[in-house]
Amino acid sequence: MPTQRVAVIGAECTGKTWLCSALADQYCGLWVLETLREFVDRTGRAPQQHEQHVLIREQIAREDFALSRAMAGDHGLVAFDSAPLVTALYSQLYFADDSLLAAAVAHHGARYDATLLMAIDLPWEPDGLQRDGPAQRERFHALLLACLSEHHIPHTLVEGVGAARLASAQHALDRLHSAPR
Repeated sequence: MPTQRVAVIGAECTGKTWLCSALADQYCGLWVLETLREFVDRTGRAPQQHEQHVLIREQIAREDFALSRAMAGDHGLVAFDSAPLVTALYSQLYFADDSLLAAAVAHHGARYDATLLMAIDLPWEPDGLQRDGPAQRERFHALLLACLSEHHIPHTLVEGVGAARLASAQHALDRLHSAPR
């Protein structure tokens, strides 16, 4: 069976990293860390507008590397902690910059077999560097939903806490496996 490529996307503080790790464990797969999170941890600040395209390029390079490892190691799943689409939408939200969106949408359609959209049903927690608050999380979630709808990107909303959240994601992936190709 070919490697399943799963984009795990959502607003801040929605459990993307936790879910990617859990899916990789559950499916003996790999997961790709979010480039944005590592940038913030390394620099101690959020990226500026001119750095957005660099983050997208780095995310894609990490995806390419993980996919080559997955194929060489016969992994059934690669979970991507976020996607260039999310960076492009953050650029739109924070900088009124739409220049990255078309390429990010095209990449999304060509790269992933499934898109799991994280619900905003987890408590918001500040991290002191990157997170803007529950109201901004809701605005971004709405922007993300609108983009997915406008560009006809199939996705599944993943809800619940802990094991329930993982089960929600697994159910979506199981449906994908059983769908006729």
